[in-house]
Formats: sequence, C-alpha cells, structure tokens
Amino acid sequence: MAADKSSIYSFSARSLDGEPISLGLYDGKVMLIVNTASECGFTPQYAGLQKLHEQFGVRGLQVLGFPCNQFGKQEPGDATQIGVFCEKNYGVTFQMFDKIEVNGADAHPLFKYLKDEAPGLLGLEAIKWNFTKFLIDRDGKVVKRYAPTTKPETIADDIEALL
Repeated sequence: MAADKSSIYSFSARSLDGEPISLGLYDGKVMLIVNTASECGFTPQYAGLQKLHEQFGVRGLQVLGFPCNQFGKQEPGDATQIGVFCEKNYGVTFQMFDKIEVNGADAHPLFKYLKDEAPGLLGLEAIKWNFTKFLIDRDGKVVKRYAPTTKPETIADDIEALL
C-alpha cells in the first residue's frame, strides 16, 4: 500500500493475533491512533488511553494501539507478550495491533499516511518517540497530531468536540 492513499479507511494492519483488520471497519468513528511501547517512560499512558476508550467508546471513539520497537528498543516482546503486558498491567481492551515500524523505509503505510497528513513540529514528518498520537475525525480526516509528552486525558476535549 502506498502512502498516498486518499482515505485512511483503505489501510489495514494485523491484530496481535495475526488477523488482518481493515481501518474501513472504523468508518464513521473517531479514531485515536498511537504508536506504543511496553518499556518506555510514557508506557503509563496506556492507562489514560484505556480511560478514553471507556469514556468515549460507546459514543464512537476507537483507540488503536500500534506497538513499535524503533525507539530505544522499548518494545522487545512478541505479539503474545505485548497483549499479556497491556491487559495485565493496564487493563487494555482497545484494539492493539501487531508490532510495526513507524519511520524509515519499512514504515507501515498507515504511518506514512499519518505523517504526510499531520507533519510534526517544524513540518518534520518523522515520529520522534513512542506514544505519538493522531486524532482522526468521523470522516477519516487527520485532525491533529500530539507529541509523546501529551497525556491522553488532555485530549478528551478535542475528542469530545468530534463526537
């Protein structure tokens, strides 16, 4: 898949159990897409992401987690280990995907698209660290990109505005 897809709904990724999931499944939903890691200083943000999922999920928010090992090798586990870690330590029930790359030649096409649609600071496209977040509206438009330091709870008002 090329990064120049016209719609976020044309992308797909594998779940932690290896099943392909089309983002078309989330058409009409608000999405918060996050690259995650289990051994990062920002890992406690899983709790805030889960809280957003619980608070807004019934109204149409889908939190989507994409583990990545590109930053300090902070996601060394396999899919099973990642799933167990997230559920055991943070009660994660939102959709988690299989480990991907978000930067470089092997970056997942979805993240190439997200970076094109919402470049970072100074127009730089590269994702700088784990827990970079992208907010997508019900029409599939990338509304905003948030830095890893942005705590999930501070995004609640932006999510509320889209629901």
